[in-house]
Amino acid sequence: MASIEIKDIKNNVVGSMDLSERFSMEGKGALMHEAVVSYLANQRQGTHATKTKGLVSGGGKKPWKQKHTGRARSGSSRSPLWRGGGTTFGPQPRDYSYELPKTARRTALFAAISKKIKDGEVLIVEGIKFEGPRTREMVNVLKNLGLSGGSTLVVVSEADRPVLLSARNIPGVDVICARDLNIYEVVSHKKVLATKAAIEVLEARPI
Repeated sequence: MASIEIKDIKNNVVGSMDLSERFSMEGKGALMHEAVVSYLANQRQGTHATKTKGLVSGGGKKPWKQKHTGRARSGSSRSPLWRGGGTTFGPQPRDYSYELPKTARRTALFAAISKKIKDGEVLIVEGIKFEGPRTREMVNVLKNLGLSGGSTLVVVSEADRPVLLSARNIPGVDVICARDLNIYEVVSHKKVLATKAAIEVLEARPI
């Protein structure tokens, strides 16, 4: 069981927290990769489309008679061989999404968080609370914790509008609830700043 420091928003150590074994996973690189690929595939709209010979307007009349012209036979001016013709084997609308088993997704998520913790890229604070949207206060919090100037994912236990609005205009900073946390958000940010309550929500997740 690993232990991690808990700090306040002024970067003072105020305690420590014991983490369960799920935050000490190793050797899950292939699973993490597959989970990220699945997530990105599920974000694709798949609305790309090209026109085949049958979809291009015109071309109903045979350009010239079949024989005795000295030219190759042709049945339509919309042939893929002609300029302005259809596309051969072009992309068509399709669904790229596929699902990994729920256990695999959760294991991949905790493996990604475990790697972040091992690399010293996870900070846990006692709490983040603003009376209202204050971008300057959020900037000061990140500066005090040494997180300014980089990509940071702020994980909170529940939706907090003042925190969300305070971080919205800071480049590279995103806020997410612990229940909505996914592997892509973890690996796409350099640092993770989580509240103690958010970690407790993650601890309660089944695998």
